[in-house]
Amino acid sequence: QVQLVESGGGVVQAGGSLRLSCAASGRTVSSYTMSWFRQAPGKEREFVAVVGRADLRGAITNYADTVKGRFTISRDNAKNTVYLQMNSLKPEGTAVYYCKAANSGTVFWGQGTQVAVSS
Repeated sequence: QVQLVESGGGVVQAGGSLRLSCAASGRTVSSYTMSWFRQAPGKEREFVAVVGRADLRGAITNYADTVKGRFTISRDNAKNTVYLQMNSLKPEGTAVYYCKAANSGTVFWGQGTQVAVSS
């Protein structure tokens, strides 16, 4: 089992920045693909960013078009933690942000952290 705990959410003005953290415990997640998703009120959960397995050469990253160029996903294998640096935040970024770990069909989710962006 992998436990994921997100932190770093809060209230920020449009144009501001936040860094979200996803701390994993239970086992190392270096062999897991790690992703961030978000769910705004009344909307479905949507993909934000992904970083590939750390045990493969060159963990590949990918982003939703809506955040490309503003958000950066990274992983610290020593800390068993994944980060999402969010810059130039927009009001439509208001959502609960979730961390996901996936490997060979096994998926774990965190409980989410709330981000509110005021205009």
